[in-house]
Amino acid sequence: MGDRRVWRGVAALVAGVALALTVLAGCSSTPVDPTGATILDVRTASEYAAGHLKGAVNIDVQGADFGTKIGALDKGAHYIVYCRSGNRSATAAKLMKTAGFTNVTDAGGIDAASKSTGLPIVT
Repeated sequence: MGDRRVWRGVAALVAGVALALTVLAGCSSTPVDPTGATILDVRTASEYAAGHLKGAVNIDVQGADFGTKIGALDKGAHYIVYCRSGNRSATAAKLMKTAGFTNVTDAGGIDAASKSTGLPIVT
């Protein structure tokens, strides 16, 4: 009877460790090399002013002039796009790819983008 309790405890421990590893793996960011890339912050100007990745250019994806501003960019260059949570960066990346951009990386939210690129958040 005691052996059964030990095995249940071991099984619970293994399941807990597996769950923890799954959660931690989901929190890690895939490294993105920012060398030579243009970093695009697609949030509002006030969000950008409150803190952005070092060297980032602000082009608000929800701004009426987003299409015009990205239209002036080199479609063959490398762009890393981020926002607050990842929703707007996904939209911006999709719009850019539809417009003919060939090398767009969606880095998601600002914290994930900072971790994956190694770029600090500055004001």
